[in-house]
Amino acid sequence: MKALITGGQQGIGFGIAQVLHGAGWEIALAADVPDAPEALAALPGATYHQHDVTDIGAAAALLDKVGPIHTFVSNAGVGALQRGDLLDMTPESFDRCMNVNLRGAVFLAQEVARRMLDMPTEPYRSMVFITSVSAAIVNVDRAEYCMSKAAAAMSAQAFALRLAPHGIGVFDVRPGIISTPLTAPVATRYDAAIPQLVPAGRWGYPDDIARIVLPLARGEFAFATGAQIPVDGALSINRF
Repeated sequence: MKALITGGQQGIGFGIAQVLHGAGWEIALAADVPDAPEALAALPGATYHQHDVTDIGAAAALLDKVGPIHTFVSNAGVGALQRGDLLDMTPESFDRCMNVNLRGAVFLAQEVARRMLDMPTEPYRSMVFITSVSAAIVNVDRAEYCMSKAAAAMSAQAFALRLAPHGIGVFDVRPGIISTPLTAPVATRYDAAIPQLVPAGRWGYPDDIARIVLPLARGEFAFATGAQIPVDGALSINRF
């Protein structure tokens, strides 16, 4: 079995790659950086492909190089260029979030889905969208990120509905506050807030996400296709 993981060279994507690799998957990483020597050193036999998800015309060429995949993890993502007042949000920051987190993710997933439909039904085929609790919890100082993740969550629903008759599972995994390079610039702020925000009382880590993705990729939750799965230490539970 082979998995393609976008943004797999670091953070959540790399954590997922490690767990799937350990469970026997052949791993292909794709990210918009020239190379990923540290990730490849930790994943014997893995391949790396420089790919900009916003270049939707390059999706087919990427998949030609990677070859048939059974698991697609749509993980590449960016945050707001600068956190601040919603009324100061810039078109540049909005477009960047939408182009990477939504548009690029959707059209790469579209090409993956077309190819999965031409594959045998066994082994199990799956697509996992790594969205965010921000798909449902608004933060006005990075509203463009929240908007992009809400739309990405809807795209996961659409793919799940389209592909369910063909036995292809599609899932929306929603990380909470996870310790990654994306959150590193605001780590001090989150350190202070987590005791009040997160009932579990701690940061999340890439391994927390990866251990959810593994059974989804295996097909252990096949009849739950379309499920939205928060991985956030109960952060997103509605409460007074």
